[in-house]
Amino acid sequence: MVERTQVAAPQAIQAPDFFGRLRALFLRSEGLRGYALLSPTLLVMAATMCVPIGLTVAYSFWTQDYLDIDTTVTLANYEQAFERPIYMALLLRSLAISGIVTFTTVLLAYPMAYFVAFHVHKNKLFWIIFMTLPFWSSYLLRVFSWKIILGYEGVINKTLLNAGLIEQPLTFILYNPTSVVVTLAHAWAAFAILPIYVSLEKIDRSLLEAATDLGDGPVARFLRVTLPLSMPGVIAASLMIFIPTVGDYITPTLVGGTDGRMIANVIQAQFGRSNNWPMGAALALIVMVTLTVISVIYVWVTNKATERIA
Repeated sequence: MVERTQVAAPQAIQAPDFFGRLRALFLRSEGLRGYALLSPTLLVMAATMCVPIGLTVAYSFWTQDYLDIDTTVTLANYEQAFERPIYMALLLRSLAISGIVTFTTVLLAYPMAYFVAFHVHKNKLFWIIFMTLPFWSSYLLRVFSWKIILGYEGVINKTLLNAGLIEQPLTFILYNPTSVVVTLAHAWAAFAILPIYVSLEKIDRSLLEAATDLGDGPVARFLRVTLPLSMPGVIAASLMIFIPTVGDYITPTLVGGTDGRMIANVIQAQFGRSNNWPMGAALALIVMVTLTVISVIYVWVTNKATERIA
């Protein structure tokens, strides 16, 4: 009995020491405490993201056999996606349209964000609320509004007809890639303004004063100080616009017409009326991988360019 007590006692002492060291490590590490606080959210996000992506990957290697799905692993969907010119053409068109939308939106959003960050000293909250006005209405309503504005009997055509500038309504301002670009640029403007504004607001004004004291003019000061320091906001805004707009199928459907269709319209059709989920999954994964590669290259090139400017 004595020997058993002597053997069990060290084990009873070691357990509290182990948990004590673990608790001390937890208290010393801010990272562990942060992950512990985020763990419920991370678990939910992992479940809601990993499970759908895993199912998409699995479906992409299966095939549709009339009403049934053949679970035999095959690359037939990917082969068909790259062999049929229509899919790659729509993908390239989608990337081009989204690239133009991103560039246009960021280019128009930067001056507004710059003005609010550097020249508005009172009622900034009012300006921030004003910049988020597009969020006050639904996305679908904003798209329908542009369809009414650009329509055959829309606001633009009625105004030009009443002013006597045209004799017949303009037909080229709707149902084409240009109308898609205009609609998407307006719908995603707030997503560009806010990140850029935050990055500009965080810039230390003493750095601008130091650049002025060293002889830099307004243009040189902007290129050497303001622009490089605001690039994180520009990069964030670009990615927040470019990635979702490639996968947008509502706007091309309503205002794009035949010439404005994008790859997301085909993916939606595969999951919808075509009832070919494996093909839709393969196309979706191709788009996801393409966007990932483009985003990584964009961030790398932008960071290198910013370092050279600075």
